[in-house]
Amino acid sequence: MTFSTSASTLLFDINLLEMSDDYLTGEWCVADRVLNRNDPNSPLATATRFSLQPGTLRVQASDAENAGKWSMERDSLLNRPYLELQLMQEQTRALITRLRRSTDGLQSQLILYFQSGMEIQLARPC
Repeated sequence: MTFSTSASTLLFDINLLEMSDDYLTGEWCVADRVLNRNDPNSPLATATRFSLQPGTLRVQASDAENAGKWSMERDSLLNRPYLELQLMQEQTRALITRLRRSTDGLQSQLILYFQSGMEIQLARPC
């Protein structure tokens, strides 16, 4: 399956069962968000940018920046990947429901579904 971000760039679905942490590392911008039951003032609910560097998480909002840790884990039953996110004020898990990348790896889209029901679509480059 392919998805087009513009007339000239195609993004391809990545097999989530075979992806590595390297596909997640980098700077991501929040392209879309659905809050559901999540606290609308939490650091993740107000985030505009995520920086995922090896073991280090930085979440930026218009009025604050939070630092913490992240890791990609897999559930034991279906081997689905999820992110374990630890900030000082918030600790949660987010299931990775979709990852798309361009063939050169310069453009990506990542969709995360959180335990609270919040869904965030991240994109890069910003």
